[in-house]
Amino acid sequence: MELRHLRCFLAVAEEFHFARAAEKLHVEQSPLSRAIKELEEELGVVLFARTTRSTRLTRAGKLFFEHVPRVLSALQQARDSVKATANGFHRQLRVALSDGMTPSRLPALLALCRQEEPEVEIRFFEVPLSQQIKGLQGDLYDVGFARADEVGDGLTAEPVWSDPMMVAVPARHPLLAHKRIPLEEVLRYPLVLCDPQACEGHARQVDRVLRRVDMEPLVAERVPSCDLMMALVSAGFALGLTGAAHIEASREQGVLARPLAGRSPLLTTYLLCPSGDPSETLARFIERVQAIESPEGNRAAGP
Repeated sequence: MELRHLRCFLAVAEEFHFARAAEKLHVEQSPLSRAIKELEEELGVVLFARTTRSTRLTRAGKLFFEHVPRVLSALQQARDSVKATANGFHRQLRVALSDGMTPSRLPALLALCRQEEPEVEIRFFEVPLSQQIKGLQGDLYDVGFARADEVGDGLTAEPVWSDPMMVAVPARHPLLAHKRIPLEEVLRYPLVLCDPQACEGHARQVDRVLRRVDMEPLVAERVPSCDLMMALVSAGFALGLTGAAHIEASREQGVLARPLAGRSPLLTTYLLCPSGDPSETLARFIERVQAIESPEGNRAAGP
């Protein structure tokens, strides 16, 4: 089995179309089809069910698809580690990010790491929560950040950062008359919320807040990022619900933040790690993550 076989399989499995997969790989369709046939012959199974109108994965193909991305990712990480060593880095930390991250904290964390341990290369991977969990369990990542603490066996989730959950309100909206907006009033208007597949942990935390009152939210749109949420709020499309820092960091004009009435809910970021004793490099990284929350940590990361 050659790497080209795996890359060809992955392209077809992602596109569900041989012509588009060939275009994605910058090859002709004929050698692509031949590579898939060679792979199927070697495995002794049919990976794709093809008709004149569609291409889909067989049961064997779906099972194979669960493993191939991790194999290619591990190979790429091995290459990157060798390059990092050649460039003077002595160690490497692989950090997975899901659900986005509080804008002010990631730069502060990186600055602190660079200041205290510049010989350690830190590589980031933006992945969905489910992929992050599998990657941490399968040693593709050393540590991760997510907005969820339900992580399954073999992992621990520690709350590290919290931000007030705020209502993102377009300029000249009637709700701006409230200094603190009752949740019942928020639910009288359309909402733009994060998509639960792209931002699973974030969506869970927001949904828990929405369930505090017996009203069905009117969800106008589910979006994959807070940036798109702010764009739609700025256009007057709907209200948004996200962390205060994301609203403050938004470049969109005409988006104002208002807290919810009563006890303000928090959006919590969790640090995900494999269970057991961390390496010395990871332990020092975790200490810096925890320091960022405190004024001392913020000052240390400053210029």
